[in-house]
Amino acid sequence: MIISELVQRSPMRVFEKSIHGGLKAGEIGVIASTSGVGKTSVLVQIALDKLLQEKKVIHVSFTQHTGYVLTWYEDIFDEFIRKKNLENARDVKNEIVKNRVLMNFSQDGVSGDQVLRSLRAMIVEGGFKAEYLIIDGFDFSRMDRELISKVKGFAGELGLEVWYSCTVPSGNGKTGDQYTKQNIPLLLKDFADLVDSVVVLEPKGDHIEFSVSKDRDTYNPPAMALKLDPKTLLIQS
Repeated sequence: MIISELVQRSPMRVFEKSIHGGLKAGEIGVIASTSGVGKTSVLVQIALDKLLQEKKVIHVSFTQHTGYVLTWYEDIFDEFIRKKNLENARDVKNEIVKNRVLMNFSQDGVSGDQVLRSLRAMIVEGGFKAEYLIIDGFDFSRMDRELISKVKGFAGELGLEVWYSCTVPSGNGKTGDQYTKQNIPLLLKDFADLVDSVVVLEPKGDHIEFSVSKDRDTYNPPAMALKLDPKTLLIQS
């Protein structure tokens, strides 16, 4: 299979269609679930889809060393090409590396402003004209309106689409206790209006279901016809 065919047939086209074509520059999306369900895998697959289209991506991790994140990309890409029999896989992999930057921060060690300054240095001064920003492992209990407003403004200024992961506490054994009636994580409720898309991952026995809680001004739109394989953690339509 050639790259153009792989991109065209990717489940990411269903993902994007479910949120009106995907994020736009200056918009923020959140993939939410309890710990260990597959958020990082989904973010990596969003990034890989863009990289296969020769777009530039910056992946920021707040919980995992860059070497561990790199392993995610390697494993998912290898599983991808095994299933799809991608032509010139080694050349494709080399191009992906050129268009991807991995960064690691600690929320205990740096402020939100410092992270944005580092990203600006990479994109503007460093000449890495990224279009997509992946932020994994950020502790949303430390997020507030001021910071997310700055991130949104930064994304709009530099033409970035931003995807976060959000780990939802398990609560008192009832995951639903951690969501609003509109299925928005309580961690986001004070600034949900600044988030353009919220997608929740829900374990359903033999698969993990994608549920769109928010798509711009619409809450709980029609279900996203996708699932995550709990064994391979690959998105399937």
